[in-house]
Amino acid sequence: MDMTNDTALEDMGGTAKSETQISEHKPKFLQVKPNINASESFDVEKYIRPIPTIETLPPYRLQVGDVLQVKFLLNSEFNEEVVIRPDGMISTLIAQDIQAYGRTAAELQEKLIDIYEGELSDPRLAVIVKSFSPMRISVLGEVGSPGEMVAVDPNVTLLQAIARAGGVLASANTDKVLVLRRGAYGQEGIVFEADYKAAITGRDPSQNMRLTSHDVVIVPRSGIANVYHYYRQFIQQFLPSSFGLGYELD
Repeated sequence: MDMTNDTALEDMGGTAKSETQISEHKPKFLQVKPNINASESFDVEKYIRPIPTIETLPPYRLQVGDVLQVKFLLNSEFNEEVVIRPDGMISTLIAQDIQAYGRTAAELQEKLIDIYEGELSDPRLAVIVKSFSPMRISVLGEVGSPGEMVAVDPNVTLLQAIARAGGVLASANTDKVLVLRRGAYGQEGIVFEADYKAAITGRDPSQNMRLTSHDVVIVPRSGIANVYHYYRQFIQQFLPSSFGLGYELD
């Protein structure tokens, strides 16, 4: 006897899922203005975007403590190795107090070329990141040991960060883990929403997103009311006061 696909699934004890039901489990991302009012209500679904994949990861931005090599193709006597200072600056023999923090290696390279053109006729140089400063990531909320973690590996994932924080508690809402990421200079901070349960079970490995330095991971309590509580409390506390916001590049 002929049966449709849906009928076959029901006979096997399963239920057919519509495309709408499947789409509800896709990774989400929320972009929020740093100065959002705590009493202001907003439509979360309006800002939903996919979690960035490897193909769409933003370029690495230099951090305090990174070790850089400035190498010249034609003038090797100007080659130098510098460390980004706590104030975010670097200095070379020719270029003094140049903002490096928050820039990409390519952006810093362009800045140095402009400066060295005053000394060399053809300053062909490259900025190479020799070593990265340790990543600092905060994991808060319903985990065993909330707090800041320091990682030497620049490729820490969401599951690794939560595991180092003692794992999630029974009271955690594992479907809606938040990752707060501050913006670069003059840019708004963003909030990613990831499904921890889908990542750890292997149902959706893309939910195990890669973290960057100074990310804040928040594992909220169960219940939609508590999720919005964390939205208001932690977005206001961390995103507006992120280091580097308000600086202007030369």
